[in-house]
Amino acid sequence: MSDSVTGRLNRVVHPIEEESYRRLRARLDTSHFPPLTRAVVERVVHSAADLDYATDLVMDEGELAKAHTALHAGAPVVVDVEMVAAGITRRETVCRLRDAKAGPGLTRSAHAIRLAYEQVGPGALWVIGNAPTALEELLTLDVDPVLVIGLPVGFVGAVESKAALRGSGLPAVSNVSEKGGSAVASAALNALLYHPTSPSEETT
Repeated sequence: MSDSVTGRLNRVVHPIEEESYRRLRARLDTSHFPPLTRAVVERVVHSAADLDYATDLVMDEGELAKAHTALHAGAPVVVDVEMVAAGITRRETVCRLRDAKAGPGLTRSAHAIRLAYEQVGPGALWVIGNAPTALEELLTLDVDPVLVIGLPVGFVGAVESKAALRGSGLPAVSNVSEKGGSAVASAALNALLYHPTSPSEETT
């Protein structure tokens, strides 16, 4: 498996990022979180400069561990919009929004999810940070995901779609409030990409 697929590249952490994390940890105690949960919480908080995500996010460490293993073994990553893809700089992603068309009772974002599922099949990681309808459509399909990062933003449908994700029993990262968006969704995936596969790789 190539480094471009697995994301296992030597990552140089910029001094500004190091200082940002130092200040984050000075204001927010994340030491009680298990390792992968802490990584996701910190990177999402860092991406949004919003400490409230520490109590807003919902995830399970065991599910994250399985997703981390699958991700580094080359499992496909599907995103709902190009903005999410742009934030995931160390991994190829699938986004079918440009090929999608809206129809009766079907948004373009929802159609893009159908097209992506037809392309990748089961066993992918799904990263949805924009459209609640994309997440709603995902829940109607037999995707059998490794993980769904469901963090769409908005005042219409976002809270409900994320609640439905949590109620589905699928392995997931979500949040309770209306907040979300492309930057935080890609940050959650990046947290798993950047997290070391062995203790010797530990970095910020």
